Amino acid sequence: MTAEASVLPLWCQALVAGLALGGAIIAFLGSLGLWRLSSYFERVHAPSIIATMGCWLIMHATWIYFSVSSHSLAVHALLIAVFIAVTVPITTIFLMRAALFRARRAGQDVPPPLSSVVRNEPVEKPDA
Repeated sequence: MTAEASVLPLWCQALVAGLALGGAIIAFLGSLGLWRLSSYFERVHAPSIIATMGCWLIMHATWIYFSVSSHSLAVHALLIAVFIAVTVPITTIFLMRAALFRARRAGQDVPPPLSSVVRNEPVEKPDA
């Protein structure tokens, strides 16, 4: 491959740089949110923003770069982004449910359960 063939057009360079920079900024802001927020229930939202919006912007930059540079459609980045978009919300839901269950059992002030199966009272410890 010659040096002439490896140079991307200016519009592609600007688009890829903008998308990658946007994804990096969103990832940085999500990391700041993870660092600055105080409770687990506030912190759980920041990583899901990073994993969805930041990932999608970087995925678009990746497939545009590889598609233009190889002159064929590159979908490997799309498969990674779809996997992340499917697994992150499910994982977040399970982690939040576990944290709410644990907080209810510890007697913390959290919203009441919607299910009649889960008790809202804290577990009483037996006297030793």
